[in-house]
Amino acid sequence: MGITQMLAKLAVPAIRVLVVEVPGQWSTRVELEDQMLRRGWRRAWSPADADVLAVCGVPGPELTQLVDRLWEQMPGPRVHADMPSTSTVSSALDDAITLYIDTTHHKHDASSRPQEPRLPHDDTDHGSDDAMSHSSHDTMDDDHGGMDHDSHTDMDHNGHGHMGHSDHADIDDSGHGGMDHSDHGDMEMSPGGIPLAQGGPDRDGLEMDVLHLTLGPILAYWPAGLAMNCTLQGDVVVDSDASIVDGHTSPVPAPGLSPAMLCDNVMSLLALAGADDLAARARQTRDHLLRGDHSEAHDGLERLQRAIRRSWLLRGSLRRVLVLDHLECQRYGLPASCRGDAYDRMLRTLTRIQVAVDGGGPTVDDDVSWQVLPDLVIGLELATLRLGVASVNLQPLPAHGVAHD
Repeated sequence: MGITQMLAKLAVPAIRVLVVEVPGQWSTRVELEDQMLRRGWRRAWSPADADVLAVCGVPGPELTQLVDRLWEQMPGPRVHADMPSTSTVSSALDDAITLYIDTTHHKHDASSRPQEPRLPHDDTDHGSDDAMSHSSHDTMDDDHGGMDHDSHTDMDHNGHGHMGHSDHADIDDSGHGGMDHSDHGDMEMSPGGIPLAQGGPDRDGLEMDVLHLTLGPILAYWPAGLAMNCTLQGDVVVDSDASIVDGHTSPVPAPGLSPAMLCDNVMSLLALAGADDLAARARQTRDHLLRGDHSEAHDGLERLQRAIRRSWLLRGSLRRVLVLDHLECQRYGLPASCRGDAYDRMLRTLTRIQVAVDGGGPTVDDDVSWQVLPDLVIGLELATLRLGVASVNLQPLPAHGVAHD
């Protein structure tokens, strides 16, 4: 065995996986996280630190283009793993290990890949940003990622690291609200075709920088397939719109959120807030619910709620985030459970899970449609936008195409 191959085998336990979740493939993503936990693998936050690109589900044409762009940005050695259903996750990861230690495969891949990254061509009046935006996470790091939670430790092997990763992936694509250049034909561009911020009038009549930024559709702890196009003045969202990758719609409404899905939402909010040990507990409770172990889930929920209520730092992090009063809930057609701030909504979600575990069941009316998000985030600082989105329980999107289970 050569030194190169030996080093490749030693690197297997430290593999980092960049996860792409196709809308409607929540269960496949959860199975992938479970398999990663068993192998001790961690989640990658950007193509730059990824070894494996794992695609959960069968992507549509637009999402396929984004996946290809991520693949181009990954350095070698790299492996592409497709897992169209939950039953294929384990075998796909086993195949990924085989390719990862295959030095001949990597030599061929290195020799055949382009020497320079592919840049977008402005064939129409609309362009797209080929680079991955880090603005939201760099800003969030100031308010949330740098918090030292005395009672919070790293999540065991789950890859849900600290929030302040400056290389989190915010994908921008021309099919999902990429910056409209039709009104900025003379816009100065930085190297690589990335649009710079432009001036615009502020509410007080002064001029401020205006930046157009797209969050999603591939982003950790973010609704799968959702692309939100935000216009920022400073760090405040002044305009926003949203779309679903591949223009996905379905005449049949998706089923309501299950207790396990609700627990997964709580996990995402806790992870974004930097409460990694609490997020790990939420993930364990979610897995108990999926396995039908209601006794363990009940005990885990009680311990999780006690720990959350004891964490004054977590409370301070989520208070005043996306505050909604009774009139705003009526205006946007939101359920009464959305009242209050992100901390209030998290506690209500935990109570909702507890009721379901004890014999009741969640109602579809408590879930929120993604179409209302653009109105809700207006006026939020970029540092709190993702916390606000994670704090509302969005209606699940049905799978694109036909399932392959």
